[in-house]
Amino acid sequence: MSAIFLGALDQTIVAVSLPAISGQFADVTLLAWVVAGYMVAMTVATPLYGKLGDLYGRRPMLLIGMGLFTAASLLCGLAQSMEQLVLARILQGMGAGGMISVSQAIIGDVVPPRERGRYQGYFSSMYAAASVAGPMLGGLLTEHLSWRWVFWLNLPLGAAAWWYIRRTLAGLRSPQRQARIDYPGIVLLVVGLSGVLLAVTEVGQGRAWNSGSVLGLFALGVLALLLFVLQERRFVEPILPLRLFAAPTAVLCWCTVFMTSFQSISLSVIAPLRYQSITGAGADSAALFLMPLAMGLPIGAFLGGRHTARSGRFRPVILTGALLVPVGVLGMAFTPVSNLFMSALFMVLTGVGCGLQFPTSLVGAQNAAQPQDIGVSTSTTNLFRSLGGATGVAVMSALLLALLGADAGLGEGVQHNALLHSLGPRAPADSQLSGRFRELLCISAGLSLLGLAAALKMPDVLLRGRG
Repeated sequence: MSAIFLGALDQTIVAVSLPAISGQFADVTLLAWVVAGYMVAMTVATPLYGKLGDLYGRRPMLLIGMGLFTAASLLCGLAQSMEQLVLARILQGMGAGGMISVSQAIIGDVVPPRERGRYQGYFSSMYAAASVAGPMLGGLLTEHLSWRWVFWLNLPLGAAAWWYIRRTLAGLRSPQRQARIDYPGIVLLVVGLSGVLLAVTEVGQGRAWNSGSVLGLFALGVLALLLFVLQERRFVEPILPLRLFAAPTAVLCWCTVFMTSFQSISLSVIAPLRYQSITGAGADSAALFLMPLAMGLPIGAFLGGRHTARSGRFRPVILTGALLVPVGVLGMAFTPVSNLFMSALFMVLTGVGCGLQFPTSLVGAQNAAQPQDIGVSTSTTNLFRSLGGATGVAVMSALLLALLGADAGLGEGVQHNALLHSLGPRAPADSQLSGRFRELLCISAGLSLLGLAAALKMPDVLLRGRG
């Protein structure tokens, strides 16, 4: 839980510090990569840690990820330019990928499938706590100390977690076989995921989808992923065993967790931006506006985990969550931000819907895997979760830029700068801006139906028990 909290905290704690960072370095061209670089690196590293954990043991991989994350946090706080900060954030994301994926795989080692829902609910509560604490801590530290303390805060927390994990996991079982590392597969996977994610992120930052750089990155990523599939089919110890994709339950669980993360992460960006842009509120108020969504996540995770452990079935929980999400997002779309009670109610409903799906999707994917593939199955679930979050932020940001640009007739760079400047206090906007955000949320609700379709298709499987 400590590893999950630290890894998730740094996805959100930096957001409210971006204006202060850009002001000190006088550079907005790379500002978005302070967040995007972390998420891309975390996504790419996730499946690698999962497979290496299966080969060499979870404990050393978790300690390596935690150590890299803590050391990179120090480098982030000491950065003297935007380029140095982005590079340190990429290293930090590489460490966070191991912390999040390996810690959840350890639960798969020591807890039987039927009881994992309860423990994964605890882990999901860490995501929610980080979503609430991140913006608030980031705002307080930036306002009263410096944006550098946003990263230095990780040093005592990371060191304490590293020491505690090293001591308590000393008896964790390690593999007793000779490992063979698929180095070409690692390179192809890193290049493929990086190319696709960088292309999507470029579009989300205002670059035209048919520009040469976006098309080049996307083509490179797709080609590398195709070569990766060919490499995995012939290698003895593949990084991502393709046999996992032969299990319909696991594939459908990955689809639901992708769409759930798409909604929750993109809404964590859109909801406060909508509130700030329309009301002219500051960053502190926007962080408070996000709390109902973050509060709903642990509620849903707790209820879903308990019901899954009691009934032994995860499909009803996932289906309930997939039904609640579009209802909650549509309610947010047609509720004025001035109506704080109804806005909070629909945000809680959306958070509960997402919370119901996160731990149960992971339990379902683990249950569909063989014991020797628990680690890679867990890391693949987290890979789709990270992919969903990164894709959601990029796609919804690109749609918002397109909607706003259609009104103002702005160029790409001007659109992007206008969106960045809207993070700070500004004068209340007209009703046209409210209409554009309403359209954006309606599109988001429509996309969430893809997750509902996957949940309807999912077989109603009984989880394995202690036997």
